[in-house]
Amino acid sequence: MNPYNTPPLPQPWWRTTPAILTLLALVALIGALSFGFGFLVVIAAVVAVWVLPRWRWFAKVGATFGAFVLLTVGAGLGGQLDDSGTAESKASTQDKASEGVKTAASSPSLKVLNAADYTKKPLNEAVKLAGSAGFTTTHHDAAADGRTVMVRSLWTVCFQEVDPTAKNINFGVVKSDEPCPEKDGGPLPWPVMPDVVGVTYDTAVKDLKRAGVDLDSVELDDVYLDLDAPTAKEAAEDGDEWRVCFQSPADGSDVTSDTAVSLDLGLWTDADLVQRCPKAKDTTYDIPANDPDYDSGNSSSTTGGVSSTGGGSSSSSGGSTGGGSVGTVHPGSFCSPQGATGVTKAGTPMVCGPGSDGRNRWHS
Repeated sequence: MNPYNTPPLPQPWWRTTPAILTLLALVALIGALSFGFGFLVVIAAVVAVWVLPRWRWFAKVGATFGAFVLLTVGAGLGGQLDDSGTAESKASTQDKASEGVKTAASSPSLKVLNAADYTKKPLNEAVKLAGSAGFTTTHHDAAADGRTVMVRSLWTVCFQEVDPTAKNINFGVVKSDEPCPEKDGGPLPWPVMPDVVGVTYDTAVKDLKRAGVDLDSVELDDVYLDLDAPTAKEAAEDGDEWRVCFQSPADGSDVTSDTAVSLDLGLWTDADLVQRCPKAKDTTYDIPANDPDYDSGNSSSTTGGVSSTGGGSSSSSGGSTGGGSVGTVHPGSFCSPQGATGVTKAGTPMVCGPGSDGRNRWHS
């Protein structure tokens, strides 16, 4: 007997072809019960196909494609996807309505079902509740677009038309992140972006809220390159000092569920020398000395598009070129770095240090 001609060890059962095929068959069964869970099982099955059995690559490709086909078939048979026989369902409903009218005429004591209000509920939940109450259901896009309803859980009921004789409810639905139209088949009433450029942050928030714009989706940015973007909480703390310099989208644009709303803010108080927005986004430094192209030997400095000159020393609304003296400064304005010194126009010595709000400001 040749010791080198030993038979190969048997594979574990979970790596055999029957085990993998059984897993693929479960995809259709689970997809019929729950489309979401079935999708997760498909992912697991695909990973198993490519890792466990010793199949050729084209067999693994075919098994992968087959897994997704089985999920689609199972979900369709289980009613997880949109009903494919909409036309047949409507025709059947009309036939049932005709039969119901005849039956009601011949049987005065026939009990008429009363439907509950299913508006504002997810479509899949409304269909289930209506079915438990003895109604058959149909559905359509409540917007003017005539879209096909693919996954019921992603749509919300806006309108319902009840036929108690035929025991049928026809739901008018929109996607879950969309507003209901004023009437069935009408346009979606998206909020319209107001013009908030030039107003304070507090005023901008009120205008956006009045227009129906979701404030949680609004992104904030600082208009200066050397300052960090404030959070909504930080901006609200000094809401009368932050001004809106730029906005997106423009005034009069529809704010849909896919629209990115952003506000670029500038911060100044009545004590600051410069109180205006820069001419363009991402071009200006609040403290000119932070500009890599800043010339410390030049007596002219620019902040927010406004130039100011002094007798050989740099003057800014809160800037400095180092830890030493920076020349003439304005009391109460922002400054940097901490510890820098300066003097007011009246000759009062000032130092850069934390103010009551935690930011560095000039004080005596």
